Amino acid sequence: MEIGIDIGGTFTDAVLRGRDGSLRSLKVPSTPDDPARAVVHALDRLLGEGGAEDVRRFLHGTTVATNAILESTAAPVGLITTRGFADVIELGRMTRASNYDLLFGPQTPVALVPPERRMEVAERIGADGTVWEPLDETEVAEAARALEKAGAQAVGICFLFAFANPAHERRAREIVRATCPGLAVSLSSEVDPAPREYERTCATAFDAALKPVMSSYLGRIETILGGAGVGAPLQVMHSRGGLLGAAAARERPIRLTLSGPSAAAIGAAAVLREAGHSDGVSIDVGGTSADVAVIRGGAPALRMDGMIGTFPVRVPTADVLAVAAGGGSVAWIDDAGGLRVGPRSAGAAPGPACYRRGGTRPTVLDASVVLGLVDPARFAAGELPLDAEAAAAAIEREVAGPLGLGVREAAVAIHRIINATMAEAVRAVTVARGVDPRELPLVAAGGGGGLHAAAIAEDLGQTRIVIPAAPGVLAATGLLDAPLEHDAARGFGCLLDELPESDLRAAIAALAEETGAAMTAEGVGPAEAELVLTASASFVGQGHNLEVPLPPEGPEPRAAIRDGFIALHRATYGHAREAPVRLISLRAVRRLRAAPVAPRAAAGGRAQRTGRRAVIGGLAGEVAVVPRAALRPGEVLPGPAIIEQDDTTVVVPAGWCVTAGPAHLLMERAP
Repeated sequence: MEIGIDIGGTFTDAVLRGRDGSLRSLKVPSTPDDPARAVVHALDRLLGEGGAEDVRRFLHGTTVATNAILESTAAPVGLITTRGFADVIELGRMTRASNYDLLFGPQTPVALVPPERRMEVAERIGADGTVWEPLDETEVAEAARALEKAGAQAVGICFLFAFANPAHERRAREIVRATCPGLAVSLSSEVDPAPREYERTCATAFDAALKPVMSSYLGRIETILGGAGVGAPLQVMHSRGGLLGAAAARERPIRLTLSGPSAAAIGAAAVLREAGHSDGVSIDVGGTSADVAVIRGGAPALRMDGMIGTFPVRVPTADVLAVAAGGGSVAWIDDAGGLRVGPRSAGAAPGPACYRRGGTRPTVLDASVVLGLVDPARFAAGELPLDAEAAAAAIEREVAGPLGLGVREAAVAIHRIINATMAEAVRAVTVARGVDPRELPLVAAGGGGGLHAAAIAEDLGQTRIVIPAAPGVLAATGLLDAPLEHDAARGFGCLLDELPESDLRAAIAALAEETGAAMTAEGVGPAEAELVLTASASFVGQGHNLEVPLPPEGPEPRAAIRDGFIALHRATYGHAREAPVRLISLRAVRRLRAAPVAPRAAAGGRAQRTGRRAVIGGLAGEVAVVPRAALRPGEVLPGPAIIEQDDTTVVVPAGWCVTAGPAHLLMERAP
């Protein structure tokens, strides 16, 4: 058996896949005060009847790293840097996240590393990697002792041009560990080996601050697995859409930011391939947010300039746009008397008004209950019955009354606003980037994806919607389909033509050896995993780079990088300049793909049809209500209808029809 558990802002999703490809899925409320508690609950439910000894893989996606940054709960961290550069992390790029806000938060992570925890030492390496000034080892030891005395639990070491020559950083780490063994240490030459000292310093400081937090958290998950009798090693989703062993995750925890959205994008790509499509766009609608991703060539697009809040975290990540639009998004009236939905969320506690857990603010889920789209008695497989009267009362008090509307009119308005917000998010990753969404199928996932998918597709002119077997737990199923993956990079920042071919080949061989050793530590022979190489390059004078695929065993890598970059630049921007090419970095990725398993529909649905239900908002009158388990492969269900299953509800308006596949549903608009 294989188990995947992903922690979200409102729910923790869990799936168990059997040897025959069958899926069992469940959702349990997240426990923000202690995320590991939700893992315990989910594991107990999945293994309630035994079978822990048969678990072959245990895969985990978590928002703990991201939340530690956003909520300022990471460990106190200190910085050791080159003399004269201690304030780089405070100066930043001298830009503002929003030009017109009169009140705005910190634009650089000053609170993470305040001035009293920034230490300068004598050393200097030139841009070409030559040593200009030797490292003062005595100053490094004194800086480590001062930081430990100041309360730091971790240290980031970021020397100027360390990406070109990491010798000083590596020696400084040895000194810090010998002087203060209790301090966790991160090196910029390992975390982010590329030019731009502000971004490199940010990534290094965040990585160091996360080490104590994630080491403790991953240790607790391993203890939970041991207590449950699960002998499979813990593997964790990282931000670019692959899995790491727990030991590797502890070494560079910055890679664990944005792991949940990346897992959902991997799951969406697998669903599209199953449905016969290599390209598409996915929207995963949860309780707190909606995550949108474009799938190209059977895999999520990647980006190298991720952000956490307003801070750069320059690690490769799946290109996922998250917007504050989910089932828990709160509807409210602004100072001008207009109806707004989000970005505030009711979260898991106290939750929407219909939860009857102390929440009083109306949410999108409350509107769905009032409109008849969600059956209060069957929500979350009937384990969390909803109170329709409490939902109606909240909408009446906070929205309908102030606007002079009926409760149902107000609920329709809430849905229209949230649908428009989600459709605009899809436009931002398609139309705004030159992609026509009308040519792409929409993968509707998350507990709320099926409720809003048709409205979003109609807004965008899309005619095909793919519903996964277990849409409410797509991030968890994405964990099952994600590859085991290790990457390594080396920075250059020099003219490509000035780099000797032998040096380039040696760097490629070293990266291949480093990633191979990482796979060996996971119990996988390097020959079993594919090797993918990319080069980050730009024309001289450009501030942004392009990632160029590079053949692993090409005889002339320098020519391959130059020709590949010029062709990619022309394809991306429509032109190429007459200018020298600058090599920024090389990156190697070792990837072992998960063994394919024939998909089957999620278990747990009721086979009998449940009749009809009166609904409004997108549908009208009484419509057929069909359990998903009652749809046989090949059966066609015309709209208007509602399809229910344990983890989601799918709205099928008039003019649309649903065809049941072996696992997925294909919803198409009539021509």
